[in-house]
Amino acid sequence: MSRAFVNEDAGADRPDLPELPVSAHPNPVTPRGLADLQARLAVRLADLAALKARADRLDKLPEAAAERDIRWLEARLKSAVLVDPAGHDLSEVAFGLAVTVADEDGGETTYEIVGEDEADAPRGRIAPQSPLARALMGAQVGDEVVWKRPAGDVSLEVLRIAHADHPSA
Repeated sequence: MSRAFVNEDAGADRPDLPELPVSAHPNPVTPRGLADLQARLAVRLADLAALKARADRLDKLPEAAAERDIRWLEARLKSAVLVDPAGHDLSEVAFGLAVTVADEDGGETTYEIVGEDEADAPRGRIAPQSPLARALMGAQVGDEVVWKRPAGDVSLEVLRIAHADHPSA
């Protein structure tokens, strides 16, 4: 068969986007994290519906991206394990709780240990797999923990443990 009759663009209307990586770690989520994943899925489903309703659908990349995002969000929701920190007794640092620590210079910082998808370092939300969260988990008020960092170890004193909605409690 002559190459003149081969459509080299076949399948080009369905862009082949790489899948978003799904973490191999367990997926504990706070109620807020679960609600956020559900809201993000609803937004992407609405986006996809709007994209498919366009009169001009020559560019399939936005649809493919929305479909990929939906697959990722559905996988994260399927693997989600809801952990409601409201039942924690605040005797030790645990998933979903806020912990206030003092560093060696006396500076205080509050961190909240949240699900991987909810982690946001600038807001003080850290994933349970992070070195800082691993150092803090199980610690009690008054304990000193060592945060092992590439830039050097930091000693932190646990000052307060609270529910995330009321970190100053």
